[in-house]
Amino acid sequence: MTDWYSAVKTLHMVTVAITLLMLLLRFFWLQTGSAMMQRRWVRIVPHLNDTLLLLSGAWLVAITHFYPFSPQGAWLTEKLFGVIIYIALGFVALGRKPRAQKARWIAFIVAIAMLVLIYHLATTKMPLLGIV
Repeated sequence: MTDWYSAVKTLHMVTVAITLLMLLLRFFWLQTGSAMMQRRWVRIVPHLNDTLLLLSGAWLVAITHFYPFSPQGAWLTEKLFGVIIYIALGFVALGRKPRAQKARWIAFIVAIAMLVLIYHLATTKMPLLGIV
């Protein structure tokens, strides 16, 4: 691993924390009808952060040589699918499309659970399904 590993991993973890914080804040603001949801920075910052999150993740793949869809990267494959599911759940929980409150709450709770699962996969590097 290169000298960059610690810095890139720290960046990745900070962007994960910001993603979680922004999900919690935006969902709270949505539920309370806060005008904060209309602020320009609230619409922009999550996208900038998620771009940094994706780029730092790709950089970690390049540094560590753990590749998704490979036997040694099975955990990363599951993590990648978890991220895709998390994004879809975020659209349901926070999207502008009118939805039932129950659907938003379920999507929000499952999104949080998905983040916990992603964290577990990242820290243990042990796949849950064992599918390559």
